[in-house]
Amino acid sequence: MKSVAHTSQPFSPLEFETRTAIPTDAAAYHLMRTTQTLRAWACNDAAPIHPVRVNGRLAWVVTDIQHLLSGEK
Repeated sequence: MKSVAHTSQPFSPLEFETRTAIPTDAAAYHLMRTTQTLRAWACNDAAPIHPVRVNGRLAWVVTDIQHLLSGEK
């Protein structure tokens, strides 16, 4: 099996994020989930966090992600 080493992060750390909401791919990266999981969360009432919709696209609130990761939600 071939090992792939990641030398750089594709997204900046959440503490340096200046946007109030981030796209699904960035949110999935920070939450260590697939983008499909987050899309399912958007349709699920029992999801731990919910996105806002901006012109038909999902945007995930950075503070919601931070609270979820810290165990506050």
